[in-house]
Amino acid sequence: MEADFADYLDEFTRRDWETLDPDAVTDPVRIAVVGLGWFARDWALPGIARSPYTEATVVTDVDADAVEAVTAERDLIGVTPEEFRSGVAADAYDAVYVATPNATHLEYVRAAAEQGKAVLCEKPLEATLERARRLVAACRDAGVPLMVGYRMQTDPAVRRLRELLDAGVAGEVIHVHATMSQTMLGELGGDHDQWRLDPELSGGGALMDLGVYPLNTTRFVLGADPLRVSGRTKTRHEAFAGVDEHATFRLEFPDGVDALCSVSQNAQHASRLEVVGMEARLILDPAFYEREDRGFAVVREGTRVDVDFDQVHQIEEEFAYFGHQLLADEPFHPDGEHALTDVRALDGIYESAETGRPVTLDDAA
Repeated sequence: MEADFADYLDEFTRRDWETLDPDAVTDPVRIAVVGLGWFARDWALPGIARSPYTEATVVTDVDADAVEAVTAERDLIGVTPEEFRSGVAADAYDAVYVATPNATHLEYVRAAAEQGKAVLCEKPLEATLERARRLVAACRDAGVPLMVGYRMQTDPAVRRLRELLDAGVAGEVIHVHATMSQTMLGELGGDHDQWRLDPELSGGGALMDLGVYPLNTTRFVLGADPLRVSGRTKTRHEAFAGVDEHATFRLEFPDGVDALCSVSQNAQHASRLEVVGMEARLILDPAFYEREDRGFAVVREGTRVDVDFDQVHQIEEEFAYFGHQLLADEPFHPDGEHALTDVRALDGIYESAETGRPVTLDDAA
């Protein structure tokens, strides 16, 4: 079996999108980081620094103490959100990375677009479908490129899985199983006073925060969009009052392919994606968390092959792609229109959870 797919796994961590010489980059894309939560501090800023195509120059956050601490540690320019929106330091950055609570993405992306800056916005695009549409329109009307932070799409393990599917190693794809769960309050220090538990800021709970990973990654590896969705949500723990604690959903793709997904903010830690075909199963386990090494396996005719490969810094790969595409004047794959499909699907799953009926997705909606 190994000989059948070895060619597709050669140089596993290769950047198949890279056309520039990273060693020749003298003027990397300068990035303003908007939002200094744990992910931006622990992952995004290090990822930007590790990438040869990017460098952070400006930071802002509603927490002035966080701005002061980060600027002192990394020798960056710190501005208030008001100063950022007014363009006080606009000459010091070429692009803007938005990593604030979901319902505040629009205001910062709009400000960046008005300044003529390229944008990398975290997922999901916004807290509601209507606001997500306005965000995409702001970049389109200003003529600035918009990429959305689907870090799974630049992870080599995910890209190799897609290549194997395209090469027919799994045969006809029948269905996909995906799960992502965590004990959020325990893993994030037991803090109940956080935006993910506020429906006005988050737009939802487990489905919005975690569900977008199996949803978008499945779309990416299949190269297709769901036609219809359905789902259920439930909340039992009082800390999650107002948002969904757990969610299960079904994505119906063309050619009768179904993806069955489950996510939870209050269950044992898990992260897995399995694509089942007529000829083989392709498995990522662990799959979705940036802080875990990804596992990659192919199972065919009763034989399992686990691929041993050098792990990459997921966020470095994402920012390297972002900076590279800007410097090479090439478009992004995970752009705003691509991300709107996810927001439509999430909206449809919530509607299905309320009505008990499947929802057909209308791309023109």
